[in-house]
Amino acid sequence: MSRVQLALRVSDLEGSIAFYTKLFGTEPAKIRDGYANFAVAEPPLKLVLIEGEDDEPTRLDHLGVEVADTEQVNAAARRLADAGLATFEEKDTSCCYALQDKVWVTAPGSEPWEVYMVKADADTLTKSEDSACCATTTSGSACC
Repeated sequence: MSRVQLALRVSDLEGSIAFYTKLFGTEPAKIRDGYANFAVAEPPLKLVLIEGEDDEPTRLDHLGVEVADTEQVNAAARRLADAGLATFEEKDTSCCYALQDKVWVTAPGSEPWEVYMVKADADTLTKSEDSACCATTTSGSACC
């Protein structure tokens, strides 16, 4: 399984959840404090919504490719490094209420991309425990 991820920072999380539920015809796969994600079957998409400031317009937070296992993350890291791209790897990181392995690269327009896999759901994290990963890339966040 592989699918593209689009992460948006939204000021109205509840309104955005309602809108994307209607748009894609599916309920969120996960809702947590300040966070929701949709696992859309068609087209294959992981849509992530991260709560932003009340007065902030919706903006792109980051992009990603979700893969099935750690070996695919490792293969992507090798391929990207071999292609001359600067990479940043994270192993066993708690992010977006999940335990993940990932590799990050930054595109020419400064948009962060991650190739990641979810090892386990982490329902026990609170927003404050999880927020460090949601606030560290060049775009102002890294998550999901």
